[in-house]
Amino acid sequence: MKNLILLLVSFVFSLSIYAKNESQPISVEVTGKGKPIVLIPGFTVPGDIWNPLVKKLEKNYECHIVTLAGFGGKEPIEFPWLPKVNESLKKYILKNDLQNATIIGHSLGGTIATWLAAQNDLKLSKIILIDALPASGALMIPDFNPENLIYESPYNNQQLAMDDVAFEQTATAMSKGMSLKESAREKIKNWILESDRKTYVYGYTDYLKLDLRENLKNISIPVTIIAASQPYGEEMVKQTYKNQYANLKDYNFIIAENSAHFIMLDKPEWFLKQMQTILSSK
Repeated sequence: MKNLILLLVSFVFSLSIYAKNESQPISVEVTGKGKPIVLIPGFTVPGDIWNPLVKKLEKNYECHIVTLAGFGGKEPIEFPWLPKVNESLKKYILKNDLQNATIIGHSLGGTIATWLAAQNDLKLSKIILIDALPASGALMIPDFNPENLIYESPYNNQQLAMDDVAFEQTATAMSKGMSLKESAREKIKNWILESDRKTYVYGYTDYLKLDLRENLKNISIPVTIIAASQPYGEEMVKQTYKNQYANLKDYNFIIAENSAHFIMLDKPEWFLKQMQTILSSK
């Protein structure tokens, strides 16, 4: 009997440890008081990219700073990755009763914000999208069909098989077009290198598969989009966003001149002013 009790105690303890250690799709840090804001970073990027903005906002807003599984030192999760991230964020907003929350998202984070805004049971206030598209795959892939994108593709297998030297070269090349500043490119490269490799590869497949263009019809809250002018130029950027967001009834569109994808790193002061202006508007 004593041995049975010890066995049961050991089993319960093991389950407790497992529950504590089980990886979660999102990790959230909360700071500040006031109206809720959820800040979602881009692919491979840790939540602390929002720190300069949070410092400006935390006196008047309750900031929920998200880091996605597999990035920023967070443990990876099982696949499919992005659907679990989306659902986890939705559950987080509902569980914490974040009524009339504003969602701010950069790149993939903006795509996730768009998905959240299209959910009927979330009572959000507005979304702010920073260089984010509803269907990146449709822009990048000719004859786009999400069903054709699979994890076990030759390209993905090649990425997974790369040694550290080759992968660093890839990360360096990827970072070059994402910022106009060398110091920022180094940060971006390091975020890629620090990410869980499988999440980087398969998670990007999830990202490219997601097509929210039809979902845009379900969005009725205010939307602001801030788009980078570089490296494609303003006219091409305007046309791209017009095409991608054709199903969105109305939105405020702002071009960040002389900036690449990481607008908050290329034009930090301008970015902070824009965000404060957008948040203070009705």
